[in-house]
Amino acid sequence: MDHGIDGPCYTCRNRRIQCDQSGRPCGKCQKAGLECLDKRPFKWVKGVAIRGKLQGHSYENASSSSTSIKDKPAGSTKPKRALMRTSARRDRRFDSLGSTSGSSSAPSLPGLSLIIQDPTFSALDKTSKYYIDYYHARICQLFIVYDTDRNPFRSLIPLGLKSPVLMKALLALAARHHVNKGQSFHEPESPTSPQLVTANRHALAFKHQAMEALSNSLTDPNLSKQDTTVASIFLLVFLDLLESGSDGWNFHLEGAKNLIASTYPQSGSQSGINHGPGQTVQEIRSFITKQIKVIETLGATFLRPKLLSYFDSFEQQERQLQETIESSFLGCPDYLLSAMQLLSMQRDSISDPNHLDKSTMESHIKETKSLLEMTQNFDCYAWASGLPQSRTPSPSEIISLCSLSRSYKIGTFIYGRRILDAMTGETTVLDDMVAELLGLIDSLQNDQIMFKCVLWPIFIAGLECKWQPQREFLIACAERFWDITNCLNAVNAAKILQEYWRQTDASRQGQSQWIFDIGRLGRDWLWI
Repeated sequence: MDHGIDGPCYTCRNRRIQCDQSGRPCGKCQKAGLECLDKRPFKWVKGVAIRGKLQGHSYENASSSSTSIKDKPAGSTKPKRALMRTSARRDRRFDSLGSTSGSSSAPSLPGLSLIIQDPTFSALDKTSKYYIDYYHARICQLFIVYDTDRNPFRSLIPLGLKSPVLMKALLALAARHHVNKGQSFHEPESPTSPQLVTANRHALAFKHQAMEALSNSLTDPNLSKQDTTVASIFLLVFLDLLESGSDGWNFHLEGAKNLIASTYPQSGSQSGINHGPGQTVQEIRSFITKQIKVIETLGATFLRPKLLSYFDSFEQQERQLQETIESSFLGCPDYLLSAMQLLSMQRDSISDPNHLDKSTMESHIKETKSLLEMTQNFDCYAWASGLPQSRTPSPSEIISLCSLSRSYKIGTFIYGRRILDAMTGETTVLDDMVAELLGLIDSLQNDQIMFKCVLWPIFIAGLECKWQPQREFLIACAERFWDITNCLNAVNAAKILQEYWRQTDASRQGQSQWIFDIGRLGRDWLWI
């Protein structure tokens, strides 16, 4: 190593302290007993790193620092254990109900007392009260990383009491999830038990009423500008995840983007708030704005090029929103989302290579290489340990967040590398990188809170896996995702992967250019 001093060391920068630059090692690293590094260490692992089907293979983390994630924490922290126990109690209470008719035996969960006291709530029928209770208990914790007392999904309930379209969207989500709970991953079919037949009827009716109310709202100049209208469209995207993961989410997304661009103030002022508890509405706006961007970015990676419009109308507003894990849908870092979006734009730009001259292609290659370097340099541990939270996270929680963000980091890099391959005509061997991604996914299996966020990395890994044990593992992961979320897009993700494997094996040409081809395989899918 060159012992010359050319700036602060990486170790001090990563620890977020001022390096004294006294030498190599510097004084502060020497005093702390740490290895003084010039640059961030980086290497990819070897092996497949999977239990069960691939037992006996090794998995080592790519970093020797505290980002190590090959060993699962011996136990979760007390707050996480408490959250899991609460969720289990709620699940048992709903599973023990013999009817979805909303009878007087429907449970009343802690936290609903304020809503029940609302005069509008008392006017609802018992079936609606039951599904609001279900939404409060299950849906709100499903589509967020950490379920806290500031969960934005739960904040929509009082707004729904004032808005028919939002209320029906809430009820449709709850009823559809209730139906899914009674179905099998391997053979999902129309429900046959009397209870689930009733719930299915409720789900269809609520969805029809929500769509009808939304149509009426969009034709009314005043209602179309209501925050509740945007929130309703936002929830319909999640309803599509429960129903299939295709068929409607991209249309809802485009509609929501258009309404946000025309309705939400672009400055950070409060001037555009309408008919709602001001601060709550502002927080919900920020949350929806952020999550729409997440869905757009991840959704675009597996769609046909240029199918979604580029949402640049509130880029300035998005940059003003602080990244917090407690209001995050998936826990994918903003930094990686930005890289992913720019990579998708590079893919779209080369979707018709006949219109590109040599100079333009070279420019795209240079920009893509820069994005890959940016992705590779992202520090997952620094991100996980530096996120603003209402409480201090435990070391095991930081490691779990680090593992989750690293799965997105590797998935983003693989996605970008395949785009670069399409530009250069090469086929880069990424076996070690895929092995590490499989290991990260495996390490999160026993953490329901984190594992409900990894369908996108699972699908990326599936597109790259050549060996049958790896593929069987990923199908099992899709089933695990289904067990936790009951979103039918997990079932369809497994089917699409199996069809893709069948086609690639039959062609005997290895991986195709899936960055283009996967968007042409069936309908428009959302793997989140």
